[in-house]
Amino acid sequence: MFYIKLADLNIKIDNKYPQLEKLCFDYLVAPCSEDFFVSASDEELNREIAGSDLKISKAYAESICIYRNICTCLTNYNAFVFHASVVEYEGRAYAFTAKSGTGKSTHSLLWLDCFNGSRIINGDKPIIRLKDNKFFVYGTPWCGKEGFNVNSSAELSAICFIERNVDNNITKIDSGEALGRIFNQLLIPKDKKAADKFLYLLDILLTKIDCYLLHCNISKEAAYIAYKGMNNIKEEGIYEKEE
Repeated sequence: MFYIKLADLNIKIDNKYPQLEKLCFDYLVAPCSEDFFVSASDEELNREIAGSDLKISKAYAESICIYRNICTCLTNYNAFVFHASVVEYEGRAYAFTAKSGTGKSTHSLLWLDCFNGSRIINGDKPIIRLKDNKFFVYGTPWCGKEGFNVNSSAELSAICFIERNVDNNITKIDSGEALGRIFNQLLIPKDKKAADKFLYLLDILLTKIDCYLLHCNISKEAAYIAYKGMNNIKEEGIYEKEE
């Protein structure tokens, strides 16, 4: 059993396998008064293993089940998980999301090359939380095969949907189009009360946060165009990385 802090929430975890505590090492805190408690039963682990297309261990299945159970509790605290790669630059967070294999992590890495001081808060499963009428993005230890994550947070500035293309261009999209694109990138709670709260938060998110569609290749120009588009910068040309 151990404690972690995610999205400014203290979570008590009753684990069966030591791998989970190792995964959460950067998020561990001393025993404290928890906001909520999670565990995963043997039945849950067996169901996760049986439903996987890959051969996975019980320890790996526990990691998946525990995070899913954390996600189920998050709506009680105005929070949810978003399948995205989030880059922070100059204190502002930009969430890049796309179908698996499209290249959201590749695009995020371009920002690290182009903008000094930028960092990837989480490469796959960050937490989004509404606090003080603003949305913040938080790192988590569940971060995809690349392992990009930091135990930090930043205010969410924009959401960007990525599609591959030969050329680079970005356009702002309305909340209706964003809603159609974002649903596949969210873990929607099965519990009706939690699902209703989740949809309420999603409505606020799409009202408050600007959304964009980026057609891009894997050149550095794609990162510059994305940055300019999401910050309404009209000047011609692109920026050079400071040495």
